[in-house]
Amino acid sequence: MTQHAPVVLDIAGTTLNADDRRRLQHPLTGGLILFARNWVDRGQLVELTNEIKSVRPDVLICVDHEGGRVQRFRTDGFTHLPPMRALGELWHHDGSAGAGTGALTATDAATAAGYVLGAELRACGVDLAFTPVLDLDHGASGVIGDRAFHRDARVTTVLAKSLMHGLLLSGMANCGKHYPGHGFVKADSHTDVPVDKRALKAILSDDARPYEWLSTSLASVMPAHVIYPKVDNRPAGFSARWLKDILRLQLGFTGAVFSDDLSMEGARRIDGTVVPYAHAATVALNAGCDLVLLCNQSLGDGRAVDELLDGLEAGLAHGSWAADPDSEARRVALLPQSAPLTWDTLMHHPAYQRALERLP
Repeated sequence: MTQHAPVVLDIAGTTLNADDRRRLQHPLTGGLILFARNWVDRGQLVELTNEIKSVRPDVLICVDHEGGRVQRFRTDGFTHLPPMRALGELWHHDGSAGAGTGALTATDAATAAGYVLGAELRACGVDLAFTPVLDLDHGASGVIGDRAFHRDARVTTVLAKSLMHGLLLSGMANCGKHYPGHGFVKADSHTDVPVDKRALKAILSDDARPYEWLSTSLASVMPAHVIYPKVDNRPAGFSARWLKDILRLQLGFTGAVFSDDLSMEGARRIDGTVVPYAHAATVALNAGCDLVLLCNQSLGDGRAVDELLDGLEAGLAHGSWAADPDSEARRVALLPQSAPLTWDTLMHHPAYQRALERLP
């Protein structure tokens, strides 16, 4: 175990090249995120994850795999999971069984979705999916849309907790996103810098409520690249006010905090200035992030990834940021603590078969 390995990077292809291996061996590398371009079929994915672990046994292999339109692996046996809105809609379908039965059916379906999601990924060597989405569906955000469970924070919380229960049954941790809420703004932080002009009280009483109600259940959180100017002029992922004062102290969160992708437009400008990735990562770590993501920069010569690693290493030596053993412990705690079922065993496992039946 290193003192603090905060960088989550990616790879360009379906196998590791020499640069990938070198970057994985860097002491500041703590995670790797996979994308659809890293996928051919299950056999290839298992070989890739095994290869990654042979280079760096303690690295956290992650993926954005929520269901609906955000699901990186969709073929060769992977279940097509529904968007989370389908679970929210199921909540209201009582039918003739009586009031509240739709909600109970929806919670069971959410647990089934979490179990299928986690078990299939773990059977292929993936450690963590960045799910559940805790954003509320205000109807304005195209980038969130049907990724959200519901408009009501109470329904969202119960369904998210049910999905997290399913993940837990599969041996996988969870990551709530995008704190304190991305659903109210129209702009997409991948391509713009969204601004939410609501007051702190309004946000905490609505969009951020799931983080309060799940404070003992969430293993990790990913902040939004959204600016809430009535709280802080920096996006939440770069704000000590949001991460240390509100998330940690006020809401009582004790798990790991990931930055969202530093290459997104919402992360490229800090205090109105376009900054290098190493600078953005340093600001995020000092604000309270335990881990920082840089995605899609391994393509081509991968220079941006090397500049991030080298820049953070130099910053650590010069005191621009400090390695935090507590952050490293939170990262390691996200690694699965049990052996996964193999794919063939999973396909015949009664709990998995029942979970498939319960999906909407």
